[in-house]
Amino acid sequence: MNEIKASMAGNMWKINVKQGDAVEEGDDVAILESMKMEIPITAEDSGTVAEIKVNEGDFINEGDVIIVLS
Repeated sequence: MNEIKASMAGNMWKINVKQGDAVEEGDDVAILESMKMEIPITAEDSGTVAEIKVNEGDFINEGDVIIVLS
């Protein structure tokens, strides 16, 4: 299982995938809003979305797991 983690603290603005989606390395899987900037969160590995651990609008801390890939 691979985990996609937040690179910085902020609000989860948008989640671009849903459970069961195939993800390729480099795909933008979510967008974090921090300091009025939109920061894309990209997959570092390929896989299938097994679990989404956050909801849009949630506050995320740096290092929090956002998505788990299988």
